[in-house]
Amino acid sequence: MPSILVIDDEKSIRNVLKDILTNEGYKVDEAADGEEGFKKFSETDFDAVLCDIKMP
Repeated sequence: MPSILVIDDEKSIRNVLKDILTNEGYKVDEAADGEEGFKKFSETDFDAVLCDIKMP
């Protein structure tokens, strides 16, 4: 199963993306900020990363 990392500071956006992608058959992991996202990205081999470009 392909895996995707979703990085966004807005929980509602992460939830919507996770629901859509999970329903399409993807394994989804999420992060609330760039630091957490980088840590998860460094530890896991994701097939794709979706990242918000404007985060605090």
